[in-house]
Amino acid sequence: MVSTPQLEPSQHKLADFIHRLEAGKALLQDSPLNVLEVVGILKSYGVVLDAYSNNLIYIANHQFLVFFPFFKYFNGEVNPGKLLKFLWHDRINYEYAEYCMKAMFWHGGGDLDTYLDSSEFLAAIEPVIQAKFKFNPLMLALHRAFPEFLPEQIRQLCYYSALGQFWRVMSDIFIDLSDRYDQGEIQSIPDVVEHILQGLVADANRPITYAVTLKRQVYDLLPPSANLTFLMDTAVPYVEAVFFRGTPFPGTISYNGQAYQIPMFQSDFAYGALYADPLPIGSAGIPPTLLMQDMRHYLPEYLLAVYRQGLRQEEDLKIQICQSFQKSMFCVTTAALQGLAPHPLTTNSIEEQKANRKYLEGWMNRFIPSRLLQVNR
Repeated sequence: MVSTPQLEPSQHKLADFIHRLEAGKALLQDSPLNVLEVVGILKSYGVVLDAYSNNLIYIANHQFLVFFPFFKYFNGEVNPGKLLKFLWHDRINYEYAEYCMKAMFWHGGGDLDTYLDSSEFLAAIEPVIQAKFKFNPLMLALHRAFPEFLPEQIRQLCYYSALGQFWRVMSDIFIDLSDRYDQGEIQSIPDVVEHILQGLVADANRPITYAVTLKRQVYDLLPPSANLTFLMDTAVPYVEAVFFRGTPFPGTISYNGQAYQIPMFQSDFAYGALYADPLPIGSAGIPPTLLMQDMRHYLPEYLLAVYRQGLRQEEDLKIQICQSFQKSMFCVTTAALQGLAPHPLTTNSIEEQKANRKYLEGWMNRFIPSRLLQVNR
């Protein structure tokens, strides 16, 4: 084994997690209860992601450059019964899906972000802009006066589609995980991580493309020639933007620059799912509250039974869901760390171990303010 390098004081309490990863273990401690919680919450999450994915792709395909999309959350099915449910708020909170999309859009990363800023992209979208507003001289005049306005809207629509495609894959992975658990094939946290990793690897090179149809004419906005793929161009930027960075939650932090409550650099943001304090869940202005509200409707009975054994039973259900969800996200993060490592984490090569150690220490620095220690208590 490679000798352990000297760690900075802030790294000492997380050093054990490096050794666990190098031993083929997960960031989350392995126990029957943790397995039950992670699989149960991911089953619910998989159902919700299916709905999120379908809606994001619907918006990208059917609400293209519609500036006041009043019925964008209806997926093309507008009727009095569904409208009443929406007004009563008896529905999926698609706003959270858009929050994640906008976080990805803002933080960027990967070749998707690079392509959307390229001259090739601008050349590809000009014909669709002209076709969309062929009989709208006001919009064409606006486009000439502010040439970045419409391209920026289309860039955002590309992220709608790309995130929808990413979540399509993740939803299937999580539902398959639940099915394998029910069949007795998943019995440990390493089993969970391996299932997720194999799912990520299987679709790693899945193309991410996006085209819209106007008057029976197809326009490629993310063409196959852009060579955008599932893993590096959606999965990795998603982990960075949603798991780690996120965006400051309105109502809990001041956006006043003189208050210095928001980091100066985006790279220092720590508002992602791995850092979220479960206690504010349920508070106005906290986007993850919407996700917890959605997942509570699809919890398997065996997970609800665990929650009901708590001191408050279902009175703090969203907090319990958030805690289980964070456990599951550290399993997903473990799979991502294993998949992106320069070498297999269990390698016996001294040089490869050193490269892996440097890679893991960089990640551990980011886990210091996270909930990693709390979820393992």
